[in-house]
Amino acid sequence: MGVLSEPLRLTIVQRLLRGAEEFDQTCGWFGFDRPKSTLTHHFKALREAGVITQRQYGLERRSRVRLHDLNSRFPGLIDLVLNWNPAPSAQ
Repeated sequence: MGVLSEPLRLTIVQRLLRGAEEFDQTCGWFGFDRPKSTLTHHFKALREAGVITQRQYGLERRSRVRLHDLNSRFPGLIDLVLNWNPAPSAQ
């Protein structure tokens, strides 16, 4: 899955998996010090690759990992993402 070869995207998915079991999260929840346009690009790439789903709540989009779909298509991928240790520059 090429979309996860980018460290920031992998960090996004890992944080969603660790901290968002029952709730969808907004871009601001992550606390990244990156331009909004950059984050929008990365979330769009993850959404189009089928890694996350996004829902519109008023003026904000909330993201969630498509856990069931990923487990079906790529067994073991979720464990790899959870065990990945990002380099300090990816956070």
